This record gives sequence, structure tokens and C-alpha cells, in this order.
Amino acid sequence: MYERILVPTDGSDVADAAAKAAIGLAQRFDAELHVIHVLELAELPPGVEDEAAGELAHSGEQATLAVAELARDADVDVTPLVVEDGQPTYRAILGYAEKHDVDCIVMGTHGRSGIDRFVLGSVTEQTLRESPVPVMTVHEETVFDPAFDAIVVPTDGSACAQAAADYAIDLAQVTGATLHVIHVVDTGLVWGDLDPGTVLEALEDAGRRALEQVIDRAEKADISTIESSVLSGTPYHAIVDYADTADIGCVVMGTHGRTGWNRYLLGSVTERVVRLTDVPVVAIKASDEMN
Repeated sequence: MYERILVPTDGSDVADAAAKAAIGLAQRFDAELHVIHVLELAELPPGVEDEAAGELAHSGEQATLAVAELARDADVDVTPLVVEDGQPTYRAILGYAEKHDVDCIVMGTHGRSGIDRFVLGSVTEQTLRESPVPVMTVHEETVFDPAFDAIVVPTDGSACAQAAADYAIDLAQVTGATLHVIHVVDTGLVWGDLDPGTVLEALEDAGRRALEQVIDRAEKADISTIESSVLSGTPYHAIVDYADTADIGCVVMGTHGRTGWNRYLLGSVTERVVRLTDVPVVAIKASDEMN
């Protein structure tokens, strides 16, 4: 499923957490690991480019070599590289991923500010929104278990949710993990003059239909263990709580979805889940949204 995995690093603690997760993932799937540091010289103050570039390049090289040493100790094939690019950092990451046929990007959700800022949430979110390949995010506190004993995928029946579900099914098929399929009824949508009971019943019915679609595909893929639930509440809170209480090893989500009633797979909700959960999150784009 994964042949080449990319992890950007700046040597920060959260980048180290992402690197450890990427190494574990590479071990699990016998994949190559590509480690890069993006040297964005355009961010340097005027007049200090030449003076600072060498120091920054050395710092980036040290960061990539540190990850490479960990990878080699884990018997993972690794390519460390400092990438100098005039583009914004996230575009450099995506450009490298495309050029080298990367199957998954692993990133931290927080990091240092300033020059080596690319593991900050803002850059990670830009990568999540635009990456045509899956992006796995971890926190500094995340304990990554490559065994993937349990995977959860939220669904609302949208094209993006279906892409995430297909990916989660493939991952469960390869790893033998239990697949948890959930739909969250957003109780915040029950308002105005509408009868709350009628609205909730309609939302729950729609949720069950979305679940059945995914379960049917999972059963056809011979997934051995499938669990499903219709939940209610604020979508991102419900997803985070479920991942914590059900001892989930990985959350798989779409980065976009329908607006309106079935909006919880919108990028904003995925990004909130990414920020709040300590469980690794894999974000997927629907193929028709990829450039």
C-alpha cells in the first residue's frame, strides 16, 4: 500500500514525532522513507541571504541526517535531502512528493515559528487541502502504533467521504484491522420552527444509509470485523471522543464534503479533528478534486 513515504523535518520535537511515525509506517509496509528539510531562502531578511543560507542549510542537513540515522537503525531504506526552493514550503513538499511518486506524507501539526515553520498547523493544513496523496498527521504527544488494530472512518455519503471510506477499507484489508464506520448527526442543525424529532429522525435515517453503503463495500472486500455507529453531537468532538474511547489506531477522513446538513467532512472539521485528537489522522481527497 505504501512504497515511498515522505516526512519533512526541521528538527523540532513535533517533527521528531512525525519522523518516528513515518519510520514505523515504513517498517510496517517495507517502504522507502524520504526525509526532507525545505530551505526557503525567500523568508530570509534582505541582505543576510548569503550569510544565513549556509547556516540554515547545515541545520537542515543535521535534521535530516538525525532522522536518517533513526531510520537506518530500524532497517528502513532512507533518503535524506535538503530541498532549496523559491516556492512556499507546502508547495515544495507537494512538488517533491509528486516528483518522487510518494504514496503518503507524514507531518506534525505544530512546530517552530520563523524560518523552519513548515510543521506549523497553517502549513500542514495547506498541505492537507492541496495534497493529491494521503497526508498523515501526528501530534508531539501521539504514540504511533503501526499495527493498526482499529481504524475509524466517518462518512456522510459524499464523494469525499466515499474516497476516505475506500482508503480505510484498503488499509483495513492490508492490516487486518477492525473497521469502525461512523456517522455523526449534527444536533446543531436542529433549529427554527422545524420539529426536532422529525429532523433528528431524518438525519439519523440519512446517516444509516451512508453507513450501509460503506459496510456493503467493506463486506465485499472481505473485511473480517466491521463496527458501525450513528452518533450525535458536534461532529468534530464526536469523532475525537470516539477515537479516544474506542482505542482507535488511525482516523481516516476526507478533506472536503457537502455543505449544509451533511457538512462534517468539510476541511474545517477535518482540520479540527487533526488539531484535537492524539490519534494519527490520514486525510484523503476525492479523485475528482485532485489537480
